[in-house]
Amino acid sequence: MENTNPAVTYNQVDATIPNARWWHIIPATILVYIVAFMDRTNIGIAIAGGMDKDLGITSSVAGAAAGIFFFGYLFLQIPGGHFAEKASAKKFIAWTIVFWGGLAMLSGFVQNTWQLMTVRFFLGVAEGGVYPAILALIGHWFPNKERARAIAFFQMNMAIAVIITSPISGWLIQNYDWRVMFIVEGLVSLALLFIWLPLVADHPKDAKWLSAQEREWIETELRNDAEENKRNQGALSKGGYKDLYRSLNLWRMVAIYFFMSAGFYGFSLWMPTLISELTKSTMTVVGLLTAVPFIFTIIGQYIFARLCDATMNRRLFTALSFFGIAISLALSVVLKENVWLSYGMLVCGGFFLNAWAGPYWSMPTLLFPTEALGGARGTINAIGSLGGFCGPYLVGLISLYLGSKMGVLTLVVSLIIAALLTLSLPKVTANK
Repeated sequence: MENTNPAVTYNQVDATIPNARWWHIIPATILVYIVAFMDRTNIGIAIAGGMDKDLGITSSVAGAAAGIFFFGYLFLQIPGGHFAEKASAKKFIAWTIVFWGGLAMLSGFVQNTWQLMTVRFFLGVAEGGVYPAILALIGHWFPNKERARAIAFFQMNMAIAVIITSPISGWLIQNYDWRVMFIVEGLVSLALLFIWLPLVADHPKDAKWLSAQEREWIETELRNDAEENKRNQGALSKGGYKDLYRSLNLWRMVAIYFFMSAGFYGFSLWMPTLISELTKSTMTVVGLLTAVPFIFTIIGQYIFARLCDATMNRRLFTALSFFGIAISLALSVVLKENVWLSYGMLVCGGFFLNAWAGPYWSMPTLLFPTEALGGARGTINAIGSLGGFCGPYLVGLISLYLGSKMGVLTLVVSLIIAALLTLSLPKVTANK
């Protein structure tokens, strides 16, 4: 029933709105990206589980094989983000699932370094537009006041992926081998279509499962957001793509994402190897220990997103997350002689590891016009994600010549740079 009492607060009115959007859109996006993230990062545990020895590759080449994914990842970022914003995120993602699932399976059949590099590159191409497409989909369903939480819930896929897949991947490697792991997890990717297609709609007007009350509320809020964003943006960014690529804010957001990606993916991909070196455990135990920090990742994401939506200070909570990962990672290296204390610092790093995502990805709508928003997200994710190549590669290369301690400290510096750049963003991202 419509609430007409002027004394009722805005939040109390919101509590009367049905929440079917949270139970259809968010679980489907989480499942898709759980599997996408698994297929992207399971090479880390495969390397720790003997793939490097079987293929005869060094640590620097292993890092390059893990990171070359991100060069392929460039190609569909902007087209994918634009197509999802203007046409259909649902159809775009459905087709990418077919291609990346097949390529994930092919990883189990590679016989040498060049075959591995090729498959990893095209896996990156296939997955490239998925992230900006999902962000566009979330933007069509969740207004500004809910967006940090919606993105944070979606981003929990990465932590859930590691919690679920690291022990399974470790078990598959220990009982079979790394080839079986790739094949089985590729088949799981293809099965996603049976979940994605029936659950998701591109817009509230397309969803038969949505009540009229919820549809009207979402569409009204999104219209209000669009008007407010135009007022707030002012001279920050005007027009379409021509003005977008002249915007300092775009390239600042790209740089932040680049340095974050170097630290984030370096931390994620090399964690199984770090834990293996620390504990000297079996691969099943390494898989289980790798999962623990990501349990705390979910907690950190939820807390930061709630605080961010409550204060609307996007840049502060983004920067705090980067500082938290950097400090935890640095302490894990400093305390390396004490195995479990060092591991405890990795667990603390897990709390901050993905807490930046909800606040960070809420900022593009505040900085860029709707006409170019899909392209802005795609550009940020495309160029910024190259840090995902540089992080793992630098850790492998520096570890080869200077030791693993210096390799990990490179990631710490990268994360601090990302935090400082975040604090330089316009005041509108801090609700000022």
